[in-house]
Amino acid sequence: MIIRTYLLREIGKPLALMLAACMALFAGYSAADFLSDAVNGLLSTNTIVELIILKLLISLEVLVPVALYLSTVLALGTLYGNSEITALHALRVTPGMVLRHVLVLAGCVAIGVGILSLVVRPWAYDRLHALSRSAELSLDVDAMQPGTFYVVQNGGRVIFLTRRQGPNGAARDIFVQLRRPEDIRIIHAELGYPVPEDGGGHADLYVRLKNTHIYDIATRPGGHDQVMTAREITQDPNRHVVEAPDDSAVTTDSLRIASLHKPADVAEFQWRLSTPLTTLLLAMLAVPLARGRPRQNRYGKLGTAILIFFVYYLLYTSARTWVQHGRVPPIPGIWWAPGLLAILTAFMLREQIADLLSRRARAA
Repeated sequence: MIIRTYLLREIGKPLALMLAACMALFAGYSAADFLSDAVNGLLSTNTIVELIILKLLISLEVLVPVALYLSTVLALGTLYGNSEITALHALRVTPGMVLRHVLVLAGCVAIGVGILSLVVRPWAYDRLHALSRSAELSLDVDAMQPGTFYVVQNGGRVIFLTRRQGPNGAARDIFVQLRRPEDIRIIHAELGYPVPEDGGGHADLYVRLKNTHIYDIATRPGGHDQVMTAREITQDPNRHVVEAPDDSAVTTDSLRIASLHKPADVAEFQWRLSTPLTTLLLAMLAVPLARGRPRQNRYGKLGTAILIFFVYYLLYTSARTWVQHGRVPPIPGIWWAPGLLAILTAFMLREQIADLLSRRARAA
């Protein structure tokens, strides 16, 4: 019990640090993707934070296994370098027992990864897609800057401000282009400023345009162009028609997708099932990879471990892509990639497996 607790603590400390660092780096990378949209007023701060959290939740099914894998290599490599493994062997702690203790931790982590893949992943993707659609159809008019073209609703609405006094201030020489089924409407206003909707708050801003010229340019045969002038009109910059969301495999819950047979659905479901298996195999592979000599640098095997993971992850994601596009049938599907990892792990662990089998045979 003492030795197991010690081993798990030695692996758990770098695991927590490495996972925190990976999450921070991924969150920073995701935030950079949304930074320009935030500056231009296309996304609000709350929306960006929620998008980052959702993408982080989705990434955990990959970040957690790789963090466990590398932290196990690092922790056991440190024990080998400090001759602590040699001392444990003198206490009759065999390599098979070390592997068993690592499997206890890996099993618990694999259960968590399975929950992330089967439950959290489809929910997070569904929320992410809904939030992305909403962000594409909305503008933060308070943050709009002059000299920038704001393209929203997939090009259905384009807004340009020539001059503005500052955030929350009035704008001058405003151009708005609206694509409609029968024509293209272009609006030019000398002055515009945001006003709250009656009974609404900050989030319900409309735009009031003064001294406005409206040009309706017909796009259909037989149509007629029109020119109108208005002293004052009020526009909703977020007005849109809500379209039905596209059906996506990543947003389908696991119970429903298990009965579907499209290549994309099969690849997605197999991916969700394989992530816990990948977690276990990587943790087991880390045990022989960490083996080293006393006083050896604890980072000596880390480069090899990272190279193996990158090669495996490339094959793993390629297998999913091939199944998605129908290039590989559902059987073997993506399972050949974890199968290769299992063969490599079994070869590297042949001594530990033999030790466990012999101990079980003596116990029987």
